[in-house]
Amino acid sequence: MSVNFRTLDLNLLRVFDEVMAERNLTRAARNLSITQPAVSNALRRLRDLLGDELVRRAGSGVEPTPRALALWPTVREALRQLQHTLAPSAFDPGLARTTFVLAMADATAAELMPGLVRIGEAEAPGISVRTVPLTTRDPRPLLEEEAADMAIGYFPALMASLTAAAQSGEALPFESQRLYVSQYVCAMRHDHPLAQVPLTLDEYCAARHLLVSFSGRPFGFVDQTLGALGRERRIVATVNQFFTAGRVVASSDLLTVLPRHFIGVTGFREQLVLRDLPFEQPLMHVDAVWHRRAQYGHAHEWLREALVRSAEMAFPRPARPD
Repeated sequence: MSVNFRTLDLNLLRVFDEVMAERNLTRAARNLSITQPAVSNALRRLRDLLGDELVRRAGSGVEPTPRALALWPTVREALRQLQHTLAPSAFDPGLARTTFVLAMADATAAELMPGLVRIGEAEAPGISVRTVPLTTRDPRPLLEEEAADMAIGYFPALMASLTAAAQSGEALPFESQRLYVSQYVCAMRHDHPLAQVPLTLDEYCAARHLLVSFSGRPFGFVDQTLGALGRERRIVATVNQFFTAGRVVASSDLLTVLPRHFIGVTGFREQLVLRDLPFEQPLMHVDAVWHRRAQYGHAHEWLREALVRSAEMAFPRPARPD
């Protein structure tokens, strides 16, 4: 059905957005400071315009139709852009009481959180930062659902997708910022049988391994690389934190793969021997990724800039020669 946009009442979209967010007409009416009959009337008018039921009653709330689910992200982002343009909210870091939720692994948090806390203490003492575990290499659902303001980590498939979309002119609902670059290395205890000899591919594959897997799956990017070479390794244990992996291999005959930058902040660097992996592995690019609808707020702008500064504290650039 064709909609005449010139006669469209944008207030209908505001009601639609609130109903979709709350999945409840009473709460949507309260948030909008209007009556529930007014919400119902607005939904009826929008249904007539779009030729779709949009929401159906389900228990004590409502359930969106497939058409409503498809429309909502675009409507929500458009409304936020309009609000930011027409009535931008002032953001004073010194007075703000904002809470940010960041999804990242323990190795990433160990590098970025000290600097971010120092910046917050100096510039925004009322701001809180809450980190949640990163359990996936694809944080898009997490960001779509607004379970986190930003995801920070190594997302090779996602970044390749964003790059390809940008090159083709396709608009995607996610933005990113490169924070730092590191590499993965093989870690083992000091008196491991392989600690004093060159690490070959045959020896690596014959050893017993511990895998760090955010999702818990017993298969990682190293196994993909080995599979492409026609090789495989024996994974005997899986954990979901780099710190735990380091502690385990420091007192066992297992090998693991850790970010090189992380080893120095663990407190047990002296207990480990590091070796380059005996095969080509891409550098680890750590990126901050967020949904585009979040980037129009001044608080989010402050967070992104603070993260860049925190990364520069953790990984200072070498001074240029005079």
